Formats: sequence, structure tokens, C-alpha cells
Amino acid sequence: MKDRTANEAKCSDDADLIRAAKQGDVDAFEKLVQRYSSKVFRVALHISRRPQDAEEIVQETFLRAFQHLKNFEERARLSTWLTRIAVNVALGKLPKSRRELAVSISEEPDQADLAAQTIADWRPNPEQFYSRTELADILKQALESLPTIYSTVFLLRDVEGLSIAETAETLGLTETAVKTRLLRARLQLRERLSQYFGYGRSSAGTTIGRLASELQSMTE
Repeated sequence: MKDRTANEAKCSDDADLIRAAKQGDVDAFEKLVQRYSSKVFRVALHISRRPQDAEEIVQETFLRAFQHLKNFEERARLSTWLTRIAVNVALGKLPKSRRELAVSISEEPDQADLAAQTIADWRPNPEQFYSRTELADILKQALESLPTIYSTVFLLRDVEGLSIAETAETLGLTETAVKTRLLRARLQLRERLSQYFGYGRSSAGTTIGRLASELQSMTE
């Protein structure tokens, strides 16, 4: 209840700042930049994988947002809109080969293929075995080792908290393709991380969710 109240207050505050910024209040827009720059940077860094490129993507994202703010429909979430801009800017800066791989493949689920994959479960608390810094490095390397078509969906859905529909709209995919890529991303991520976290009886979904939250908090 407390979290929902805080989120509602933030949305209301966002709406006030957006309306002020649309009227030319630069200070109001600067407050929005400060509020969402870490989220935009996280998305940009994931796709570009170079901090200096991510910084450029953040700057271009907010420049585009400011230029097109009048077109922003306030019933939408500002964070989702900014994320969509950041993804488009970041993908546009990728080498052609990586960009085509990231956006052009739209596979349908192959249930037999997915069911055939055997994925290790982990101990309940991997944080007990590694320092925060070590865990951050492990998670970053594991996520970056995934194909871009999977890791970007995982980042938007499980780390940034976009809905399936929002993720699909952001990437220009069908919801079915998003669900398929997300499942494969989770399976491949667990496979890569199992060498560090070992085996146990914990819920796979719970563990993935906890690690996604940890990854988000590490970069804020």
C-alpha cells in the first residue's frame, strides 16, 4: 500500500512537471532528467556496452524527449516513453550486424525446444557467497553474454519492469515474440549463473526476480 501510494504521488508529480515543461519551464524538464537519467543510462549501457556511448545515448534521448515533449500523451508512463526513445537511439548506434540481429528476428515459441533444456536451480541466497561487487560483475557478464535479442527483452521486462505489452511496443515485436525471448533469456541466464550459485531447491522464478532487482539497484 505504501509503495503504491508513493508511485501514485510520483506519477502525479511527473504530470505536473511535464505540463510545466510543455509550457517552456526548463527547470521542470531538468527535474525529470535527474529523476530518470539513471534508468535511461542503464538501458543505454546494456545495449551499447560502452559507458561513453551510453552517455551520448542519454544526452540524445533527453534532447529528443525535449523536442517532442508536446507529442507525449500524458496517459502513458513517462519512464516507458523515455525507455522507448533510448532503445531506438541505442539500436541506431549499433554496428549494422548487431542492429539487424537485435531487431529483425521474430521467432515463435518452440515448446519442444524449450522443454528440452535442462536448467540448474540455485541456492536460495547467492548473495551469501559473493560480495556485492563480485555479484554485480557476475550478473553483468552473464547478461552481456546473452544474444542481444534476448538480453534486451530481459532488461526491459525483468529489470526495468515494463509490461509485456510495453516491451513489445518498445521493441516493435509481437507480444508472443516478447514472451518467447523472455523465457529463453531467463533459461539461458540461469544456465550461465548456475556455475556460480550451485544447486538447491529454491524457486527459479523467485531467484531470477531477486537477481533482476539486485541488478537494478546496483546501477541506481
